[in-house]
Amino acid sequence: MNNNSTFKEKLRLSGLRPTKQRIEICKFLFNRRDTFHFTVGELSKILRKKNSEKISLATIYNTVHSFKKKGYLKEISINSDKSYFDTNTSDHHHFLDVNTNQLIDLKNNEVRKVSIKKKIPGKKIKSIEVLVKIENDN
Repeated sequence: MNNNSTFKEKLRLSGLRPTKQRIEICKFLFNRRDTFHFTVGELSKILRKKNSEKISLATIYNTVHSFKKKGYLKEISINSDKSYFDTNTSDHHHFLDVNTNQLIDLKNNEVRKVSIKKKIPGKKIKSIEVLVKIENDN
């Protein structure tokens, strides 16, 4: 996906005007083979180092949240003040390395079936995603 028209279309479908800065964000997020996990702050730092043209934090935040709303990104909330975003939007699990704050994919077949016994009236389970926190063992 290295064609600018593809990125422009993804932006338009997300309700965004395809500016030069947004196209750069889109390219960085989706022109890759591997899953990419990030916070908005981390993405801002990476883009600042990578690009000579400044992209405001507000532009990054709004673009990421528009992509999330459209379903192009998945949000993984770690706690009330920290969310990661994932370019892999399929249902899957994660390790969170608490020493490095790195999120690592954990495939569904690497977790045995999870059984939830509690029922909430009028609700059904949409998906189950396991977050396993890990740390150094020393």
